[in-house]
Amino acid sequence: MSPPPRRLPLRGADLVLVAMQSLWRREKISNNTLMIVECDGPLDPARVRRALDRFLDICPWPLARLRRPFPWGKLHWAAAGRAAPGSLPLLHQRVDSLKLLHVMLEAELNTVIDPRREPPLRVSVLYSPAGRDRAHSFLVFTWFHPLMDPRGAQNLLAHLANIDEANGRPPWDGAPPAFVAEPDPRPFSVRGRMGRRSRAYMRSLAPAPPVSPGSGLTTPGRPRFRQARFVDRDPAGARAKREICWRLALVGKAMSELWSHRGLPDDPFLLPISIDLRPKGDPGPTFGNMLAFHFARFRPSETADLAALTQALRRQMVDALRDGQIDANAVAMEFLTYRRLSVMLNDLPGTAARETFSFNCADLGDFPVTLEKVFGARVVNAYHAPSVLPRPGIGVFFNRCGKDNNLVVSWIDGAVAEDEVTRIVEVIRDEMDWIEAR
Repeated sequence: MSPPPRRLPLRGADLVLVAMQSLWRREKISNNTLMIVECDGPLDPARVRRALDRFLDICPWPLARLRRPFPWGKLHWAAAGRAAPGSLPLLHQRVDSLKLLHVMLEAELNTVIDPRREPPLRVSVLYSPAGRDRAHSFLVFTWFHPLMDPRGAQNLLAHLANIDEANGRPPWDGAPPAFVAEPDPRPFSVRGRMGRRSRAYMRSLAPAPPVSPGSGLTTPGRPRFRQARFVDRDPAGARAKREICWRLALVGKAMSELWSHRGLPDDPFLLPISIDLRPKGDPGPTFGNMLAFHFARFRPSETADLAALTQALRRQMVDALRDGQIDANAVAMEFLTYRRLSVMLNDLPGTAARETFSFNCADLGDFPVTLEKVFGARVVNAYHAPSVLPRPGIGVFFNRCGKDNNLVVSWIDGAVAEDEVTRIVEVIRDEMDWIEAR
């Protein structure tokens, strides 16, 4: 058997995430993402600790360090030596209120992970004292975003739960799954042509840098987030509103109100829509952001007719798929590994002025039903909260856990105000026909 790999090259989407953070190197902004899993009973930190240690015996990447031998060398995760028990810190702390919980979660989002000097993953077990109801616990993963995407975090939790359930027996019947993706098998010449086509496309995306709520922001505040939990008022009629094009149009409507309030121009929005490259129905790799991107464009004024805008956005995506543009974009991102960080994003409009996109938006899908119970406790809700860049300064993220719809708005203090976030949540709630979950 060949020895396990000691280097894991960053994927294309990982490189983009590192490069975007480097635009704000002096400000030391966060590139963290959270996954918060709420359980209806106590979680035993000793069980979580054992599962982590056993996983690290098999897979080194949660303890790896980010390395680049030269400015033009490949960015990669470098595995350390054999992990000793307790190598990955596990915080176990009591929280006495939901308000305090949120303060702690925002602190996690703000506590910057330096992947060159510390593990790119932190794990916390936060618990509330028992009262009239059973005590609740919160299992929190905090990671440096280029390590994995939200679905990868769910896969990681599934692996840890599998190890815990095995109770000392070899998990996965002794045959661990592939934790990382295989390299692209296409010849360099083929990938090179695709990359050049994507580069020409990227340069044509926008004639001028996009405008965002963070435009003009020179001293960014801290990352913030708000999570709200809803159920469908009419479950039968809610299916069409789960489509990403509908939700994108709706978030655009909420943003157009913010644009109007601020007197921003009716210039086209520009934003990336992530496409998961894992096969449908397959958990796929855990580490590495397994994403390609489609770039949506529409004007704030077009959001007045949501049905028409949804159709237009759907046509954009169909055209991009038909023309192979999304695949070409994924291939082109891989070639960024040969560039210095300072020039990785030169083909995106506006990056010289640290502009990226108008806002962020993603639907992170359903939390796996196979994870209805972890470490002996039942999961009652789970959601993700990623940090956003000072520009655009705001992002809106959806996911679903059981019958509950989670809406997370992430923003940067100074780019967006709390009352503006409240209004965005109201617009989305009303158009989605959601009611507060109990």
